[in-house]
Amino acid sequence: MLEILFSTGIPEIFHTNYYLVLFALLAIISVIATRFATRYGVPALVLFIGFGMIAGSDGLKLINFSDPFLAQLFGTVALVIILFDGGMQTKWDAVRKVMAPALSLATVGVVVTAGIVGIAAKLILPIGWLEALLLGSIVGSTDAAAVFSVLSGKNIQENLARTLEAESGTNDPMAVFLTLGFIQLILSEKAELLSLIPQFFWQMGVGGIAGYAFGRFAVWVLNRIRLDSGGLYPVLGLGFAFFVFSASALINASGFLAVYILALVIGNSDVPYRHAIFRFNEGLAWMMQILMFIMLGLMVAPQEMFEEFLVVGLLLSVVLTLVARPIGVYISLIPFHFNFKEFTFLSWSGLKGAVPIILATYPMLAGVEHSQSFFNVVFFIVLTSTLVQGATISPLAKWLGFESPGKKQQKHTIELLSLGTANADIIEYIVNEDDDIVGKQIRDLLLPKGTLINAIIREDNITTPTGHTVIQSNDLLFILVPKENIARLKRVLTKHRKDVVADAERGYCELPDHPEEKTPPKKRRNRFFRRKHNPKEDA
Repeated sequence: MLEILFSTGIPEIFHTNYYLVLFALLAIISVIATRFATRYGVPALVLFIGFGMIAGSDGLKLINFSDPFLAQLFGTVALVIILFDGGMQTKWDAVRKVMAPALSLATVGVVVTAGIVGIAAKLILPIGWLEALLLGSIVGSTDAAAVFSVLSGKNIQENLARTLEAESGTNDPMAVFLTLGFIQLILSEKAELLSLIPQFFWQMGVGGIAGYAFGRFAVWVLNRIRLDSGGLYPVLGLGFAFFVFSASALINASGFLAVYILALVIGNSDVPYRHAIFRFNEGLAWMMQILMFIMLGLMVAPQEMFEEFLVVGLLLSVVLTLVARPIGVYISLIPFHFNFKEFTFLSWSGLKGAVPIILATYPMLAGVEHSQSFFNVVFFIVLTSTLVQGATISPLAKWLGFESPGKKQQKHTIELLSLGTANADIIEYIVNEDDDIVGKQIRDLLLPKGTLINAIIREDNITTPTGHTVIQSNDLLFILVPKENIARLKRVLTKHRKDVVADAERGYCELPDHPEEKTPPKKRRNRFFRRKHNPKEDA
């Protein structure tokens, strides 16, 4: 079709409009398809890949795309946005409890998985050991976009869901490190395997420090800058993400790890327009996932992939899913207290996604032998992993007893605003069972001066609070508070009773706005008082 357009002498503007129409149709169809994918249990990411394969050179031939450089560039941009959104949505209080096993999975687990897949690749394919280990490294990590997409909206047991999310957000740097390291070993005759060890500590250590430092700096800037439009705050936050990624990469540190930690710091801090930043990043991350998977689908030739790599892809997929991933999970989680059912679920939930496909473009750009074959094999592995494992995670969780269908997630029915010019914020807070405010009336709370509880969402219903409203567990509070009193408000809401009393004594808090409702004491009769007789009263 493109050849017909170019041969008829149609102006260039119509060629541009042609691609815009295709882009719009693919975007609309992909978004609508997510609804049906959720209903029938099919991962939406598989549909995006399928759309790309149908529109590509082996399908309807609507778009001919096969540039690995552009694929890697766009994929890197998309992964930065997806990791930034995942880190922003991650609650540190919940992740902190599972960070140790998640980091073990993200490092030890990736190395073990890559090694076992590499051994299998050496036995199956006519390639050398370094090439085989390179292939294993490419598919060694799970994918943040795939994991966040599949777990979204499902009430999986919290410690398991948080472990998978933290692992998928932190194991990409390890896979990138191993992939680039083995490419360096293949292309350089003098390079040695032991030379990767100091590079590992440099990349992970500097990347983590850079992410935390820039995260604190970003929070400081967001809280002090006054922008004319609230829509600029999400753009500013995303700018910090790309800056810390590129700055870390320039000094050979892990940019992906830096982005995730930066987002973790910003997402768990009090910043203006926090809710708007969340919504902006969520929509942008979904768009990047759709475009990235469609683009990757365009790059593959389905006929060639299924004819030449069907058997090899299936064998490596089976080894990865049933052997390498379970052994990697077991070895990395030996020091932690997980039972057999939890091991099973964590092993099966090691979803592959865009990251391995993007990493498969690195050998192509570096000119590594068999790189095109690597790309086709990796694509097949990702496709089977996303289709088979992604579609069965929810049934497996129900069968093992890790999914609670009755539990509902809190829904935000109020659009939050940051009143930057008024030096105040509207913040949200979900009341925990052990908070000091549970069971108390609002008028009895020692709220900081200028603080007002605007609305309460309780069991999906909105309640207009009054002084007599009793705070209950799982209430979602929307509170207007001056910026300088946010820390004091946190002490009121949580378990810091002594600090709250101290703030009240210093005059920072509002005292209860009602008098003590006590019965006045009766006057005591004087024992020396002698009652005089009154004839009328006696009568």
